[in-house]
Amino acid sequence: MADTTDTEINSGEVEETFETNEQGIAYSSESAPSADAPERPATIAPAAATGRRKEAVARVRIVPGTGEWTVNGRTLDSYFPNKLHQQVVNEPFANLQLEGRFDVIARIHGGGITGQAGALRLGVARCLNAIDVEANRPSLKKAGLLTRDARVIERKKAGLKKARKAPQFSKR
Repeated sequence: MADTTDTEINSGEVEETFETNEQGIAYSSESAPSADAPERPATIAPAAATGRRKEAVARVRIVPGTGEWTVNGRTLDSYFPNKLHQQVVNEPFANLQLEGRFDVIARIHGGGITGQAGALRLGVARCLNAIDVEANRPSLKKAGLLTRDARVIERKKAGLKKARKAPQFSKR
């Protein structure tokens, strides 16, 4: 093993360091980026996609901009006043560290507020995936943002009050 204090490290070599502290030994490895895999800047381009959840359908367009949201002609804060729903729809941007780089224009119909937020999240994630598949897809897929939530309301059965609720039972 060469002494790293006397020789300079070439761009192809890996610098390894061992540190001892109270918890034990920490190992870290740092290597210079290789020339054959240059780091690409994030692609900024317009895209469109559809997201669905339960009965809600969201048609989403994203364009390069300042992070402005327009949902059915209203701002994100007025359409989704609940901070939890705002966090849900922003999740794909937060996952890729792209907050504030795209304007979002969405038309949503059907379902309730939570279903609409889920549909919008899927639509935004699909837009970001369409922009740069190689860079964005692994991160979005790992976070589960590209998977359509297939859970829908169970149908009502004959002889029951609801899908599973039976009428009151009387022994006599």
